Amino acid sequence: MKHQFIAAISLSIIASGVVGACAAPDEPQAETTPTEESATDATAEAEAESDDVGTLELRANGEDFVRQGFVSKDGWNIAFDHLYVNLVDVTAYQTDPPFDPDTSDELKAQTTAALGQNVTVDLAEGDDSAEPILLGTVSAPAGQYNALSWKMAPAEDGPAAGSTLMLVGAAQKDGETVNFNIRLDPVYTYACGEFVGDERKGILTAGDTSDVEATFHFDHIFGDGDAPADDSINTGALGFEPLAALASDGQLDVDMATLEEQLSAEDYALLEKTVSGLAHVGEGHCSQVEGTPS
Repeated sequence: MKHQFIAAISLSIIASGVVGACAAPDEPQAETTPTEESATDATAEAEAESDDVGTLELRANGEDFVRQGFVSKDGWNIAFDHLYVNLVDVTAYQTDPPFDPDTSDELKAQTTAALGQNVTVDLAEGDDSAEPILLGTVSAPAGQYNALSWKMAPAEDGPAAGSTLMLVGAAQKDGETVNFNIRLDPVYTYACGEFVGDERKGILTAGDTSDVEATFHFDHIFGDGDAPADDSINTGALGFEPLAALASDGQLDVDMATLEEQLSAEDYALLEKTVSGLAHVGEGHCSQVEGTPS
């Protein structure tokens, strides 16, 4: 089959917005449309003279197992040297009513705080105690930033130039080692509700600092060897075995076109689906949408 990752044209928004464990990436998603009739420009320039502002940090997190290594659903011990992702148009919103991706039919932005630059980050950077990676900061009006959007697209330069995602590392199983360099170039835009986790994020008071987080769940692609085989995180995942089968002399160096050509149609479709389901806000869900939020 021939599957193309496409950059879409108009934004619509949903997500599952559950508290607790993340649902399988194959859950159906409806489309909704954000409106900004009452949106306030919250760029640093527009708010520079206001006293009712604070500093909002926009961060990205691949979670601990990306930095520590993990076991795939099919028994491969995976360790990343680098895991690059290129992010575009990262934007936080204050919405009223609060945007619930599970039930709201539109994102009604009252205030936006946008990071006006593209950023490539290495999600594998840092040790076990590393903080989520800082993408940048913006001066923003105080309030609760309860929605987040961003776009993933190929980097124009830097170590991952030409790739949206670049996974570099090694996988081991039964005495076999596969050194991999996997370059993926889809274009996706996501919209998400409020961060779901052990602590709340995005509550900004004047003169203070708060943060919001784009989270990436790579166990959606590879599964989790610590979870039961019939758990949704494994039944919906590709695993590493189909990729290992493409290696030659212990080396796997592939891009998206090569994967489309060499994987089975079923496995390639599953790869597409799981990559599109990477984006979260903590355990809160994001929907893949069309267009670029503004």
